[in-house]
Amino acid sequence: MPETFFVGIDGPAGSGKSSVSKEAARRLGFGYLDTGSVYRALAWHVLNQGGQTTDPAAVEAGFATFEPRISLDPDVRTIAVGETDVTKAIRTPETTAAVAGVAKTLSVRAKINDLFRQIVADADLPGVIVEGRDITTVVAPDAPVRILLTAHPEVRAARRSKEMGAEDVAKVAEAMRQRDASDSTVVDFLNAAEGVTAVDTTHLNFDQSVDAVLSVIDERREEGRDGR
Repeated sequence: MPETFFVGIDGPAGSGKSSVSKEAARRLGFGYLDTGSVYRALAWHVLNQGGQTTDPAAVEAGFATFEPRISLDPDVRTIAVGETDVTKAIRTPETTAAVAGVAKTLSVRAKINDLFRQIVADADLPGVIVEGRDITTVVAPDAPVRILLTAHPEVRAARRSKEMGAEDVAKVAEAMRQRDASDSTVVDFLNAAEGVTAVDTTHLNFDQSVDAVLSVIDERREEGRDGR
């Protein structure tokens, strides 16, 4: 069986990476892996076991019994831990607040990255688009397609505010700024590393953003067929 084609897409919140990645996966017949949902599921699991994600030992213990099952279908966004469907539970404010602790536990982060690689390797699909914050630099630095999706902070805040149905864009912008500042202590997801193609969606609508990403993917696939 040929190796699953790996597309890595990084970027900050509001850059469009989730919606654009899902649509690109649909059009290509690829799978879609939202790595953030796995971090959320582990945070939920730690809390469910009575631990706190601010305690690295609790996060380690949680990962030891962590058995995620995630759909790669871009139209079926479900995730379970063991036999428990946590698709909705991982989006609660309590779980959201706990995710940062998981992301900052570097020993577990390394194991989660191995998990992502295994999920893609085991996928019975021609390709998988994997989106997150360190896919292009840490999870799959040798992936045939690596893209950093970016946008101006004000545009990102407006988009996220619209998604959330929030009227206070300034408040959303400050929350995003704090999250970006926290996450950037672990990984640089705001600047394209060497070999990573930056796609700025500031002045692009949704379809244009998808087309820009598909163009990069098509170009890289063509280079691979040509042996370049």
